[in-house]
Amino acid sequence: MRGGYLVAVLLCTAQAYVLAAMLPVCAEEPAPTNPAVPSPAPSPTPAPSAIPAGQPGGTAEAAPPVSATDPVVALIRTKLSDPSVSKGANADDLAALDAFYRTRTGGPLWMTQMGFSAKGQSALFEIGKADDWGLDATAFDLPPAGALPASPEAQAMAEFKLDLAILKYARFARGGRFNPPELSQLFDQAPPLRDRKTVMTEIAAADAPDLYLQSLHPKHEQFMRLRRALLTARGSDEEGTKPAGNERDIKRIIINMERWRWMPEDLGPVYVWNNSPEFMLYVVKDGKTIYADKTLVGTIGYATPVFTADMTNIIFNPDWIAPETVVTENLLPALRDENYSILRIHKLSVSYQGTPVDPTRVDWGRVNILNYTFSQKAGPDNVLGKVKFWFPNKHTVYMHDTLPVRRKYFQKPLRMIGHECVRMEKPEQFAEVLLAEGKWWSASQVKEQWDKGVNSSVTLDHKIPVHMTYFTAVFDETGKVSTFADVYGLDNKMATALFGNATGFPMPPPEAKGPQGEEADASSSASSARRTANGNDIAGSLQGFAGD
Repeated sequence: MRGGYLVAVLLCTAQAYVLAAMLPVCAEEPAPTNPAVPSPAPSPTPAPSAIPAGQPGGTAEAAPPVSATDPVVALIRTKLSDPSVSKGANADDLAALDAFYRTRTGGPLWMTQMGFSAKGQSALFEIGKADDWGLDATAFDLPPAGALPASPEAQAMAEFKLDLAILKYARFARGGRFNPPELSQLFDQAPPLRDRKTVMTEIAAADAPDLYLQSLHPKHEQFMRLRRALLTARGSDEEGTKPAGNERDIKRIIINMERWRWMPEDLGPVYVWNNSPEFMLYVVKDGKTIYADKTLVGTIGYATPVFTADMTNIIFNPDWIAPETVVTENLLPALRDENYSILRIHKLSVSYQGTPVDPTRVDWGRVNILNYTFSQKAGPDNVLGKVKFWFPNKHTVYMHDTLPVRRKYFQKPLRMIGHECVRMEKPEQFAEVLLAEGKWWSASQVKEQWDKGVNSSVTLDHKIPVHMTYFTAVFDETGKVSTFADVYGLDNKMATALFGNATGFPMPPPEAKGPQGEEADASSSASSARRTANGNDIAGSLQGFAGD
């Protein structure tokens, strides 16, 4: 960083000496006849267009007066429509630049006849430090900061390259390096990209382009802590020695920084943070954690997805509607074998478009079973337990209580069991916190609903965002890091995308087949159902995975 600023200072000093040397000669010689160099204006006051907004007058930054048909701007417009010049550039970036320069009436944004302006150099140097923000500086094709373009053509090309680098940097800073769902279908996220035209308008008006570029990165506290950890891990002495941190640790920090770029800019004044690899949930208010609890999440075969949705309702003593995976993978094989005990043992009723049906009178080998609803009434055997926390989403994933038989799993370090939904150890306390924040309820009001044993839905007056996340590195306020196992193999996929290989990030081992302890593992329940005709075994298989 010091080296970059030293270059800028030396360059500006050299430019001043050149200008000082030229002035006496120009005073003695006749006025130049080259139309490409405008004559000095007779008035000492420069034209308004020569001084950028927000800059003091009379500084070395002031450029000569230019007309609306500035040759450099005209050449940039030409290059934007030349496929041979813009080859490989992002089409949306080119469109934004075309709109910006088509309406620009002044001169170039970054260039002077003596090379890049101080603002241009500021943007160049900041992009060159992209590694400090968890990006890759080599991804940006930058013109030389000290270049002295000899012609309008060279000036136009230098400015064009810097513009493209700025827009690419803005996109990458906001998480646009990748489309998350293309890395894994578990990532149901859309990075909060800044409109490209807005970026050009804002950076053109910025007094400090470097600070503007920095402002595009996430402002979440965890992102900033990860960045500080990255700078520490990459710390080097004055001799520029190699980074002090472990290469794998550095990569893990960068992977998690990238995931924060995909998060909503505003997490909400009060929100729920579910972190699957950590097997924990948090309720955060005004940046402070006000509640924490252990969770159970889905197995590898039924992994809990990553997304954000607003909690709208809390349902006490809920009915359970069997999700599609349960219906097709567990119920259908048994019903095709005319084995109806799975329905009886789990007290599942069957309906078609709201009308109850006798499952023994349906030819399950011919009908579309997804047209039927399989439900379980509230009660002590209901797989959702006493309460369900509903935040509508396309995954039909929610949070809920669980069966008493499953509570022993909260004491284990690795807590993956069942399908995608999330279960918590202390659901009543969780409901108290959320209803206090979302409806101003007291603990006694929550207890009344809890003890009543009646199915009832409470609508929150204030929706509470729920962030389903996958962070394998979390830093506390002291800088201490907690790391978590890559339980779904998503670090592996992101390492490959970011660094070209997944060295140090192996895929997790495959799930064990067959029963584990007293219950069947979720991933094997479907095959168990297909292999077994005995009603009790099928029911046991359903219990093994029907935690959702």
